[in-house]
Amino acid sequence: MSRFEYIRLADAVAADIAGGALKPGDRLPPQRTFAYERKIAASTASRVYTELLRRGLVVGEVGRGTFVSGESRHPIATLPHEPRGVRIDLEINYPMLPTQAAMIAKSLAGLERAEALDIAQRQGSSGGTQAARNIAAGFMARPSWTPSSEQFAFTANGRQCIAAVLSALVPAGGRCGVEALTYPFVKGIAARLGITLVPLAMDAQGVRPDAVQKAHREGQLSALYIQPTIQNPLGMTMPAARRADLLRVVEKLDLTVIEDSVYGFLSDEAPMAAMAPDRCVVLDSLSKKVAPGLALGFIVSPPRLRENILNSIRSGGWTASGYAFAAGQRLMGDGTATELIRLKRADAQRRQQMAAERLAGFEIQADRKSYHLWLSLPQHWRSQSFVAAAARRDIALTPSTTFAITPGHAPNAVRLALAAPAIEQLDFALRTLADILRTQQDDFDSTE
Repeated sequence: MSRFEYIRLADAVAADIAGGALKPGDRLPPQRTFAYERKIAASTASRVYTELLRRGLVVGEVGRGTFVSGESRHPIATLPHEPRGVRIDLEINYPMLPTQAAMIAKSLAGLERAEALDIAQRQGSSGGTQAARNIAAGFMARPSWTPSSEQFAFTANGRQCIAAVLSALVPAGGRCGVEALTYPFVKGIAARLGITLVPLAMDAQGVRPDAVQKAHREGQLSALYIQPTIQNPLGMTMPAARRADLLRVVEKLDLTVIEDSVYGFLSDEAPMAAMAPDRCVVLDSLSKKVAPGLALGFIVSPPRLRENILNSIRSGGWTASGYAFAAGQRLMGDGTATELIRLKRADAQRRQQMAAERLAGFEIQADRKSYHLWLSLPQHWRSQSFVAAAARRDIALTPSTTFAITPGHAPNAVRLALAAPAIEQLDFALRTLADILRTQQDDFDSTE
């Protein structure tokens, strides 16, 4: 079969989707059945389905099959939504404690005075001031990791940290290895930078070192982007032995690890940079520790990479404002941010315990310190349908497809972000989701 004929078959299925003959949620036949019905080779059917996945017209769920998605193929379409006024949001994961506004106000008191604003209103710089670097270094230090103040660079938030470091380390057209299920916004960032993300196989301990070697053999990698501590969305923390094995491979292949530590504040685990300071760039921000509206992004890099990263921040327009520096320095310097971390650790554990109790009997994966969990769905539910059923109860959550790097390779699961709702709302949402899980999908649809 020629290339044009297999594209013609994909176009025919696409036309059925566009015309409404196939609707979002409809299951396509197994590839072998598709091949038999059209009298084509099974390998050709596989190419047709791969083309439909590439276009974003279908989604695949491991062990379930291929379903019409009804979504655009543009990577931005698969990202989580911004806050959208749903009654209970289990999609956006910014912890906001009832007491934190008063704590922050006390810390920032006096910043409105003319002499303080005179400094705060000035343009910030990618390297910050010596005072900012000193405060940030002390704030981020752990018993087994003490970064130097001269390793720091700053952006306005965590996403800008990712963009700046990817831009500095991976050339346009280059390849970056990432966890097969990962922070979804990295997909859009990489697409804009012209970077190919290469999914790396994972097991219960995180990224497999042999997967890195295999990916590098197939096409040279420039870097790895991973979340070794309280990974998003799976919640796992990479054990020390796996970190050591992975770093040996990284050293052998002469790669750099971009270590996103945004959830690291919930754990005592030191970053991988403590084991390999010359191989790891650590990313962090104040968005979850303090508040998204008071974000300041941190990049801790080896000295050999810092100048390139500073240049990347400036050329990308990712420099933090003077006010962000002024607020961040106060919050870190007077202990407010540290106290918020202590309170949020306790809050996360309380919410995680509640989730374990309300979802008892279902398959969940989570770190008890984390603000999110991974819920594998019973066979009678699909992730897209479950998300839709929850939305009809005014509960927002995120399907597994949002986190998958490779279209069609998402498990039948959803992520629940536990941070945003009030505790009473979270309790109600978890009980509601448990009720939906116990209901057959067809029965739920018929009673709505």
